[in-house]
Amino acid sequence: MIKKLFLIAVIIFLTQSIHAQETQYQYLSGTDKDHTLTWDFFINTGMKSGHWDKIQVPSNWEQQGFGTYNYYQDTKNPEETAQYRYKFNVSKNNAGKTVFIVFEAAMTEAEVKINGKLAGPIHQGGFYTFQYDITSLLNFGGDNLLEVKVSKQSTDQSINKAERKADFWLFGGIFRPVYLKILPKANIDRIAVDAKASGAFNLDVYTANAEIGSVLKARVQKLNGENVGAEISSKIISVEKAATLRGQFKDIALWNPESPNLYQVVVSLNDSKGHLIHRTKQKFSFRTAELRPQDGFYVNNKKIIFKGVNRHSEWPESGRTLSKALNIQDVKLMKEMNMNAVRMSHYPPDPSFLDACDSLGLFVINELTGWQAKYDTEIGTKLVKELVVRDVNHPSIVMWANGNEGGFNYALDSLYAKYDNQKRLVIHPWEKFNGTDTKHYPDYNYVTNATLYGREVFFPTEFMHGLHDGGHGAGLDDFWSMMMKHPYAAGGFLWSFADEGVTRLDRNGEMDIQGNSAPDGILGPHREKEGSFYTIKEIWSPVQISLKDLPVNFDGKIAVANQYHFTNLNQGSFEWRLAKLPAPGDQNKPTVTASGKLKGNNLLPGESGFLTLPLPVNWKNNDVLYLTAFDQYQQELFTWSWPVKMPAVPVVTGNIEKSKIQVAETNKVLTLNVNGITYNFDKNTGYIQDVINKKSKISISGGPALAGVKCSLKDLKHYAIGDDYVVEPVYNSEAKFKVKWIFSSGKPVKLDYEYSINGEVDFMGITFNYPKENITGMKWEGNGPYRVWKNRLKGTKFGIWDNDFNNTITGESWHYPEFKGYYANVYWVTIKNKQSPFTVYTTNKGTFFQMLKPQKAVGATNDNTHPPFPDGDLGFLDAISPIGTKFQSADKMGPQSQKNMQLNYTWNKGSLWFDFK
Repeated sequence: MIKKLFLIAVIIFLTQSIHAQETQYQYLSGTDKDHTLTWDFFINTGMKSGHWDKIQVPSNWEQQGFGTYNYYQDTKNPEETAQYRYKFNVSKNNAGKTVFIVFEAAMTEAEVKINGKLAGPIHQGGFYTFQYDITSLLNFGGDNLLEVKVSKQSTDQSINKAERKADFWLFGGIFRPVYLKILPKANIDRIAVDAKASGAFNLDVYTANAEIGSVLKARVQKLNGENVGAEISSKIISVEKAATLRGQFKDIALWNPESPNLYQVVVSLNDSKGHLIHRTKQKFSFRTAELRPQDGFYVNNKKIIFKGVNRHSEWPESGRTLSKALNIQDVKLMKEMNMNAVRMSHYPPDPSFLDACDSLGLFVINELTGWQAKYDTEIGTKLVKELVVRDVNHPSIVMWANGNEGGFNYALDSLYAKYDNQKRLVIHPWEKFNGTDTKHYPDYNYVTNATLYGREVFFPTEFMHGLHDGGHGAGLDDFWSMMMKHPYAAGGFLWSFADEGVTRLDRNGEMDIQGNSAPDGILGPHREKEGSFYTIKEIWSPVQISLKDLPVNFDGKIAVANQYHFTNLNQGSFEWRLAKLPAPGDQNKPTVTASGKLKGNNLLPGESGFLTLPLPVNWKNNDVLYLTAFDQYQQELFTWSWPVKMPAVPVVTGNIEKSKIQVAETNKVLTLNVNGITYNFDKNTGYIQDVINKKSKISISGGPALAGVKCSLKDLKHYAIGDDYVVEPVYNSEAKFKVKWIFSSGKPVKLDYEYSINGEVDFMGITFNYPKENITGMKWEGNGPYRVWKNRLKGTKFGIWDNDFNNTITGESWHYPEFKGYYANVYWVTIKNKQSPFTVYTTNKGTFFQMLKPQKAVGATNDNTHPPFPDGDLGFLDAISPIGTKFQSADKMGPQSQKNMQLNYTWNKGSLWFDFK
């Protein structure tokens, strides 16, 4: 018993001893936006200024109700300065150790005092981690006072130009955590890992106060603590430079976004007798990243394509103060869009965001701030070091960006390698530099020319500017197809991830997106998904299905392509479903009649093959076939859908009052009463004027009008054919427009129409008017739930959808899906309204339905993102208009973005059935 107690005591002692030799952290602030601590605070101008108050740290002070909001440049209250105070205690047990105070970021210039004395030089630069050795300033075991003076503007004008005159929100404050880092006097200051795909392992260890002859040891482990290979050790022979430990490891799992395998290395500093002095632990991965000029970008000897997006570190209620949970959420949303890369715009992010990229799998371009203006060399040299030293060990980072769009200080380019033993590529986003062409916002012709004649590895670091609902998914299909033809293609990065909206506390919580400056995300400020989210998801899916329609003799065989870089398709799986869809008025949900699961094909990256679905014999009795691809983690890559049947003549349900068709007319109106429903036609135009059923008047009017063409009525014929009655407006021959209404007892009303148009047009089809103030929603069978554009047809799914009315303007309000717009492949649609709902059935597959006209964005400075719509309110169209981007009109965006062209006078024919009962 005594021996057992002694053994337990020894174990406890050793555990405590080892723990005492590890770095300790004592937070003086909270850890993120959701976990803060209260400090004393005083601000000199703006909101709640001129008196001492309380503030939560970390935070941007504007989002705590202080100071002044500025976007793009500090033109209002540029002298804004605040003072922070906080009292803290450091245990007596830490006397004799080294204590650093660490600020993960303070915006923009910070003067730090401990107990009334300066901790060190004023730190300049708002996005970087900095620290001071405050050991000699502390009262161990007693109270200590931390005082921080933070100024929005820097005394260094190059910082103001690079950071404070930039196209993003310019906040102030200590917006990332503050903590004490407590180490033994002799310690491991930092490490840099270079672990190659070959298994070669190089570790640079920087020490402080270590004696020559001390021993460094490194043990590589899996994250569960299982040792990998042999321990590596080396004696310190110089304290002037880093000690390098080298090893070679076998059978290691490499890191890539598809399989983000992580390891850890435990590094210990021991004295010459083997006693542990200090120990630290660092996650890393075995991974090689390199540019091969006039070839491409390679990771682990595989040529890769960046499917990326630019991301600001921002949340509406907290500014640039984020959280681990939010950072993980953003990475998961990118992965959900089948992205494999992200560019930091335009500053280094929270460490936890990079941790999420490491563990969940995203390539990262990490960026030094410099939005169209550069740091000078003196300050830039310091900030490059702070950037690289903090982030050097993240395997997700595959290159550094030295500024943005002209904000390049060429004297800094060589400094990255000084702190990065992996010697990662340095680029200048927007510029041809270092063997790369990262052109921003190329139009389609630029991409075509670069494909034909370019000599650089091509990956635009900003493209498809997603202002409002334009860009992003719209035009991406054409751009991506052409970009993939480039012999040195390396993909690209969309602009941008989320609308950079801020809830303004000086405007009762109004969401401010600064006109057209910040509503350019694929997601809204609170990560609301726009339609382009799903278009990108389909286009960038690593499993590609090219089947557009089910052929008549479909036998279940579907062509499939593996566009992964590292993963065999047999690591994933597929699921198919056949479903029957409810008819209009049927409140039941779709019914799955048959389904099955399939293992992925044995296809290596880049290979194609066929997937065979074991469909039942009666599969054609269903309405829709769905096919879902899953990755190796059972995450959905995309779900494709194909209608099984063509649009059909509606089946009459319920009681329709059969009666003899009654006809009456005046000088102005032709009236028919059919099945208890009254139809009025305007004799001057030939258009329907309204419909009256037993419940209400239905104010449908003004149609069918030929979209975009003025037609003058020549005659309004009406006549009986057997038991049916026909109303036939006749237009002047140059209109090339024919219309025929057919009324039958006991049936819905049929409308036959045909038209012929020659040349370029924005849209083609017929329209009707209906008061938008009466519309409450729409339910339809077709592609949904999002609207489409001519150049953004991918990403929707065939089914039954039910959307309520909204007046959402993409990027200026965020109730998605937007209600107004074009919808694809509509088989029938029920117009829900305040009068009496009515349903219209189509008979042509591929019919587009127009629901009203979207309102032009208030912040729009041109019509690029406000495409043409017909004059009518409800349209049944054969062709619709494309949409452009912030910088390009639609015609600059590729083949799918051109106007609709008919070279000959071909007649387009269609039929609609109207059920007004």
